[in-house]
Amino acid sequence: MADRCTGKVALVTGASRGIGAAAAFRLAAEGAVVAVTARTADRHPHLEGSLADTVAAIEAHGGRAVAVVADLADGADRARIVPEVEAALGPVDILVNNAAAAFYLPTPEISLKRRRIMYELNVHAPIDLAQGVIPGMRAKGAGWIVNVSSVTSRHPAGPPFPEGQTVGAVAATYGSSKAALERFTTGLAAECYADGIAVNSVAPVAAVRTPGADALVADLMARNPALVEPMEVMVEAIVALCTGDPATLTGRVVLSGPLLTELGVTPRNLDGTPIP
Repeated sequence: MADRCTGKVALVTGASRGIGAAAAFRLAAEGAVVAVTARTADRHPHLEGSLADTVAAIEAHGGRAVAVVADLADGADRARIVPEVEAALGPVDILVNNAAAAFYLPTPEISLKRRRIMYELNVHAPIDLAQGVIPGMRAKGAGWIVNVSSVTSRHPAGPPFPEGQTVGAVAATYGSSKAALERFTTGLAAECYADGIAVNSVAPVAAVRTPGADALVADLMARNPALVEPMEVMVEAIVALCTGDPATLTGRVVLSGPLLTELGVTPRNLDGTPIP
């Protein structure tokens, strides 16, 4: 286990499975005490993974973790997350806003309910949690906020636009929520620069194979293996942004692989050991 995060408290959302669970495990391997939050306490009716599984995995490798069960789509519910974490572990040093909702549907088919869920999880939850942790970070004179985004935030190329529908072509609403998250990222970085708080956004270059991704776009990943990015690459990029110098590595909207290349960082296993 490494020690870049020893003595720090990390809060990771959407940590019952996928990128969130992997990032929480990796931060614990770097020495952080980790608070994990999501809706799934013990098991999900359709997807593998739970907060209990994440905590157990961290503890089995000698780390410390606590779970806070909450629905991040509910403003009142998520308002209690930071106070509960601070009561249990102290002020948060690292916030990873990973939880998200994605509906890959043409715009006419997306209901108001689904639109609201996407914006609650993808935009309002990161803002609320940032508001919650910033006072503690300012008091310490340092902090790291990482917002997990998506390449669907990019504007489509055209016109002309291709007739064939791809994930990007049916993600106008989802992509717009991630674009809002990225604009929030750079603005908050400017606000918090003098406080020593780094705020960055990172997205995978391609899909990361997770239970959620398998449920949404498994057929696309099977047809296009090149579109699948190793979990270790995405998580290593998150860790790099959680441990960088806030004076220089802040206000960035980056892709995982290119960031690691820029920084000269080699991905490691999720337990922090070198990949052979």
